[in-house]
Amino acid sequence: MGRKKDTKLFLHLKKWMEKAAIDYDMIGEGDRVLVGVSGGTDSLVLLDLLATPMLYLPRFEVIAAHIDHGFDSSYGGYTVLERHLEGSGLPFVIKKTDIGIVAHGDANRKNPCFLCSRLRRKEIFTVAEELNCNKIAFGHHKDDIIETLLINMFYGREISTMVPNQSVFNGKYHIIRPLAYLDECLIKRYAREREFPIIENPCPTASASRRAYIKNLLKALEKDNKKIKDNIFKSMSHVKPDYLLKKPAL
Repeated sequence: MGRKKDTKLFLHLKKWMEKAAIDYDMIGEGDRVLVGVSGGTDSLVLLDLLATPMLYLPRFEVIAAHIDHGFDSSYGGYTVLERHLEGSGLPFVIKKTDIGIVAHGDANRKNPCFLCSRLRRKEIFTVAEELNCNKIAFGHHKDDIIETLLINMFYGREISTMVPNQSVFNGKYHIIRPLAYLDECLIKRYAREREFPIIENPCPTASASRRAYIKNLLKALEKDNKKIKDNIFKSMSHVKPDYLLKKPAL
């Protein structure tokens, strides 16, 4: 992937990615960062940005990993993604699994996304251990964090979301989200600017998931209030515990 002259959009994304990494202490000297590449534009953009020279972050290594869910690969996505990763010049791993098929099996029709996510995480941790990586980077952005908050409120009956830097297994690994400050629309625009391949998501429930519903709801709300997503995002760091309900006694 030959890089063109750095554009204004690239510099904007890079600035805010590094700021998020610094604010949440995501990357340290000598870290081995495993980037989960789904094939979507978000993870491709994250991989691209992390592979460029940093202005404010210490030196670290980047390795890409794609977990193939096992859906019918006749759409050509596997070949396209593999070619793209080869062109990046970065070390990468593509691991084939059947987790998508299992998650959508007859015994799990109600919530395939939950099981698929758990199985995918298990596989990515296995790869991280095999490659001696201590950080696992996902391409979740500001919109994902906002949507997760609403999903957990609407369906999980709790106030929680993704965090930019999450310690797991007693600190053995950290899940990091360097795109946490970036809007989805700018990430998509950058992917078009860089002419990244368009790889269709083969998941049969991708367009009918809870996340898709929340995304459409937010788009509708934005018609009346353009700042609604920014307001929700900022509200997560302006929590007033004294004005929340206490858990009722059993």
